Amino acid sequence: MSYAPLPSNLKTDEASPEWMNKGDNAWQLVAATLVGLQSVPGLLILYGGAVKKKWAVNSAFMALYAFACVLVCWVGWGYRMSFGDRLVPFWGTPNVALDQKFLLSKGFSGMFPNATMVFFQFVFAAITLILIAGAVLGRMNFHAWMLFVPLWLTFSYTIGAFSIWCPSGFLSEMGLIDYSGGYVIHLSSGVAGYTAAYWVGPRLTKDRERFPPNNILLMLAGAGLLWMGWTGFNGGDPYVVSIDASLAVLNTHVCAATSLLTWLILDIIFFGKASVIGAVQGMITGLVCITPAAGVVQGWAAIIMGVCSGSIPWFTMMVLHKKFEFLQKVDDTMAVLHTHAIAGSLGGLLTGLFAEPKLNYLFFAKYAKYVGFFYGFDMGDIPTGFRQMGVQLLGILFIVVLNIITTSLICLLVQLVVPLRMSEEDMEIGDEAAHGEEAYAIWGQGDRLENSRYSAYNDIEVPATKGLGQVEMT
Repeated sequence: MSYAPLPSNLKTDEASPEWMNKGDNAWQLVAATLVGLQSVPGLLILYGGAVKKKWAVNSAFMALYAFACVLVCWVGWGYRMSFGDRLVPFWGTPNVALDQKFLLSKGFSGMFPNATMVFFQFVFAAITLILIAGAVLGRMNFHAWMLFVPLWLTFSYTIGAFSIWCPSGFLSEMGLIDYSGGYVIHLSSGVAGYTAAYWVGPRLTKDRERFPPNNILLMLAGAGLLWMGWTGFNGGDPYVVSIDASLAVLNTHVCAATSLLTWLILDIIFFGKASVIGAVQGMITGLVCITPAAGVVQGWAAIIMGVCSGSIPWFTMMVLHKKFEFLQKVDDTMAVLHTHAIAGSLGGLLTGLFAEPKLNYLFFAKYAKYVGFFYGFDMGDIPTGFRQMGVQLLGILFIVVLNIITTSLICLLVQLVVPLRMSEEDMEIGDEAAHGEEAYAIWGQGDRLENSRYSAYNDIEVPATKGLGQVEMT
């Protein structure tokens, strides 16, 4: 029996080896770029618009710095510690991801090269650090942030990623379901951000009492990039262009929309106003909640998860937060405890309830494990359903304890080198004190920046006239 020759665009060669699927590789690079856009410029402009004008530059720059710093650390040692050879059950062996032989060989999963996988996993690591920044905006010393980022990536993120996502990690081997980072990214960043906020201390009292967004439209633009970028966030995690990827994308947006509407309705019922900021919070909690479940639950479950993510974090933020003195003592600027830690934990637990065995097979390519609690009853396999809930709870406990301990130790270490907080005087001033620059100079065409004692780039030596034909440099 003779076969027709392959079309020229499907033939293999050195640049397109037999093990590589061109479609999968193309989608993975696009998905990674979409996730990257969530951070730069997504969260960059969301933070820049959501804070007081005097903190716009600092807040955006914390995100930009983290994105760049994480990438250098990631290829230097972080990727192999997260997805490389097993050193201990929760950590990989440090090694570089820079040499040609490694980067052009097949990734640990998926039909594309390590170079694609390294980039895809980098954007997830970067957004985690940027989410942590949201908890400490408006007072953290930028030099302390510069040290915090590589230390936290190395001693916290890599442990969570290896334990849960790497095939040889202990929670991965137990069968924890974290489709795209409800644990590794959102629960981690929420707990770490809240812990860091405790050690850094609160903003100035007047900033805590009144902290209006300086540009809500800009904040909405950032939120829109965050929402649409989630197509790559959850659509890229099967590592293949599959029907499961399509389901994950649809579930993601359905849950986010449902959550936004739920939060909005609660705001109207209890406060009488349709809050734009509240709607953005509801959108984020929906995206976070569906993340551990996106490709392993049915569409009706995504709706239920959206109702839960739009109501439970709303209740913890708007009601419980105001009743517990400890919660009020910790100044969590962007409420990452509620939008990421609580919503991420909620998503992990609901995943354990609603995970559908066939969808789990499409994603994990294996049966036996990965049976949601309700499906365990339906299949007559109740112990497996109970076991899944136990594993999901264990994962939450592990990530919470890991991040409280590592984040605290890192903050204590950093403050031995530089102060964690800006000085009271600099916090009064904000951006100009931290960076010598301001976000907006609408009035006076930026005149306030000229000859500022804080600016290194905006001051220009101007010759002053001293009599006709004579000048003197001032």
